[in-house]
Amino acid sequence: MRVVTWNLWWRFGGWAERQKGILAVLRELRPDVVGLQEVWSDGEGEHLAGWLARELGLHCAWAASPAPGRWQRRIGDPGVGIGTAVLSRRPVVESAVLRLPAPAELDDGRQALYVRLDGPGHQVPFFTVHLNSGADVSGVRRAQVAALVDFVAAHRHGTAFPPVVTGDFNARPASPEIRPLRTAGLHDAWRYAAPGQPSGTWGPGDPDGPEALSARIDHVHVGPPGPGGLGRVRAVRRAGDRPVEGVLPSDHAAVVADLDD
Repeated sequence: MRVVTWNLWWRFGGWAERQKGILAVLRELRPDVVGLQEVWSDGEGEHLAGWLARELGLHCAWAASPAPGRWQRRIGDPGVGIGTAVLSRRPVVESAVLRLPAPAELDDGRQALYVRLDGPGHQVPFFTVHLNSGADVSGVRRAQVAALVDFVAAHRHGTAFPPVVTGDFNARPASPEIRPLRTAGLHDAWRYAAPGQPSGTWGPGDPDGPEALSARIDHVHVGPPGPGGLGRVRAVRRAGDRPVEGVLPSDHAAVVADLDD
């Protein structure tokens, strides 16, 4: 099973030009399931995840942010929404949304989205999340991860496939925000499959070039393998970190993980 997590950079920068680049990368990857963050919606029922799902022939689960105001003020457009989504080759048979805790002054509607994917022989509990950003809000992210761990525990039952947790954590692998995931038995796929390879997915440099990718804040975490190695991580790599027709699809690179299925 090919898993992808990708922050699509909302409607910052040249979003219309990037849309085709995002589609091209996903079409080449042929993922089975994708966790998407910073997905735009136009306020009239259309959103980027739905468009991608139609173009790629995938199922879509969508969770709109309940508090997009702080985002909208950044681009001066109160009509554009933002949300989190999952695209899947398998049908979605169950879903739930968790609004992540944050103090009022930092609350911009961050969420975790859970979907249960149907499939031959087993179902897959899949999660994607987008934590608060900022070097000075580690404590907020730790509280959000604690809520996420409980959310995963509440929905991981009833299947031999381990939970798969993806997203933009706005935290590096060795940060205190990530440690509770390891304590809960969720392991960083990159550490197991590609520990010696460059893994940065975002950096504060020029977003128009791959040299900007200096820090990995986008993650795929997987629970212990099930019977026969079900869900074992076979390979991990980065994608979407090169221009497509001269346009970089996002300021983040995607993380691609191949799991035994």
